[in-house]
Amino acid sequence: MTLLPDLATARAARLAYRQGLSAPTAGVAPGFTQCNMISLPKDWAWDFLLYAQRNPKPCPVLDVTDPGSHVTALAEGADLRTDIPAYRIWRDGVLSEETTDATAHWAELPDLVTFLIGCSFTFETPLQQAGISVRHIEQGCNVPMYLTNRACRPAGRLHGQMVVSMRPIPADRVAEAAMISGRTPAVHGAPVHIGAPEALGIADLSRPDFGDPVEIRAGEIPVFWACGVTPQAAVMASKPPFAITHAPGYMFVTDIPDTHWQV
Repeated sequence: MTLLPDLATARAARLAYRQGLSAPTAGVAPGFTQCNMISLPKDWAWDFLLYAQRNPKPCPVLDVTDPGSHVTALAEGADLRTDIPAYRIWRDGVLSEETTDATAHWAELPDLVTFLIGCSFTFETPLQQAGISVRHIEQGCNVPMYLTNRACRPAGRLHGQMVVSMRPIPADRVAEAAMISGRTPAVHGAPVHIGAPEALGIADLSRPDFGDPVEIRAGEIPVFWACGVTPQAAVMASKPPFAITHAPGYMFVTDIPDTHWQV
């Protein structure tokens, strides 16, 4: 019989973030879904919903709030303004600030619509349970993420390039890692690329655009998954007047078990 993970760990993590703790969330509350977040003015929300529908690998939407709301059905009692360990504030496509509490910025616009997007951290627990090491957790750092040369399909005013996360996988376990992650398409699913980073326009794996570099050992292959930081690339390219996002690697921890998304 499969035991459910301890719900208290997810709620304790959110409380710690609400109280000011700021740290990457990979490996936090194992067994619970983590989410990327983006909040946009209401008049940009339809464009983003269409953008996500047209680009489901990097932007799998798990929940959408009502305009102005800071609550989600994915986590009882959570506050999206405070319960993420680090937020980014964007103005006209330019990062203006990072903060651990977005309450004051949320008040700037009364009609923000928030999207919670699946995160590849969700399938890291099954990878570890299968004995496949997740290097950024092993090294205690943030996952490396890269802006690629793959254009997302535009929607309305939104356009941009896909962002990917990378995990080194032993060559003889790449197919297994792809199969395990492929069971959860709602959190990016199977890899979008294996090996040959230059084919994605990535010149140097030791210099990620977001997150931290990780060691790639002999016999390992870099494996790339679509990443929920892709909406931030769209913000930079499309320049909406205002947006709030999570900081890359600093996710929203939900109450939903990872197994909920398995197919």
